[in-house]
Amino acid sequence: MKTTVLIALALGLGAFTALLVYEGAGQVLQTFTLAGWGVVLVAAFHLVPLLLDSAAMGIAMERAPPWRRVVRARWIGEAVNGLLPVAQMGGPMVMARLLHRFGAGRADAGAAVVVATTQQMLSQAAFGILGMLALAAHASNNRLLWALLGATALFGANAIWFYSLQKRGLFARLARMLNRFASGREWLDFSGGAEALDAAVQGAYARPGVTLNSFLLNLAGWIAGVGEVWLALRFLGHPVSLASALMLESLGQAIRGIAFAIPGALGVQEGGYMLLGALVGLSAPTALALSLIKRARELILGLPALVYWQIIEGRWLRRRFAAQPPASATSVLSKKS
Repeated sequence: MKTTVLIALALGLGAFTALLVYEGAGQVLQTFTLAGWGVVLVAAFHLVPLLLDSAAMGIAMERAPPWRRVVRARWIGEAVNGLLPVAQMGGPMVMARLLHRFGAGRADAGAAVVVATTQQMLSQAAFGILGMLALAAHASNNRLLWALLGATALFGANAIWFYSLQKRGLFARLARMLNRFASGREWLDFSGGAEALDAAVQGAYARPGVTLNSFLLNLAGWIAGVGEVWLALRFLGHPVSLASALMLESLGQAIRGIAFAIPGALGVQEGGYMLLGALVGLSAPTALALSLIKRARELILGLPALVYWQIIEGRWLRRRFAAQPPASATSVLSKKS
């Protein structure tokens, strides 16, 4: 792990621990236990946005693997981003690798991840606007609203800029810079090279309906996530309206996205829910318990995904070694000499 990642992780853990201690860890955990088996139901509900996001990625491929395999790739990629210190970059790379191993072409797999990720960014900006409309009904102080509006506008502008660069051969331009780093070489290797990746991305955007449908499916995935917050707060004994749940989920995800450099947005997610939860009458322990349910959901779905990933990677590695012809005795002796 790089020093910067360790520092970010330490800061996040420190903030997370400080919030729990300040609000009373015992009280927060007691509130969390009120949800009981509801935590498992919240985790099960997350399958809805997972399937929608998988569909958004699958339609970007010209020859997609079977849908169940696309879902597995998305499932594992989410787990990598959520549970490993990869600053939201490892998940897309793992998804592209898995899609290729599951039967997609190298460039097609890389393009699908690029297109889906771009549309997810654009749809998150739209989702953020919906959240701010809900926030306007709760916030008496407009400073928070304007600050979040500015952050969302900047995020959306960056997503549009990223989208426009892709249509002008982004990856070929970046190839010389990326190939100085191992991660850059790996990306271009399993994506079929920079020029092939550019061609596949532009080809995906040129196919009718890909851009719009991917955007709408991703937006539907974000909106479906509102159900997680709504369910979690009902299980915690503090039901809120769908509009309030929309505000908490939308702006909570926006705050988490700002802290992408901190693994799991530790501490930042908790602080965000405390800030936003106060606007809809949630106590600090309840807001922290909501964040813990979100983290429990990531563990319930993410840990099996990481285990499954290692199992299939090990299986592929054994097959590769088994397919290699054994070295002849002559070649072995010649190497020894």
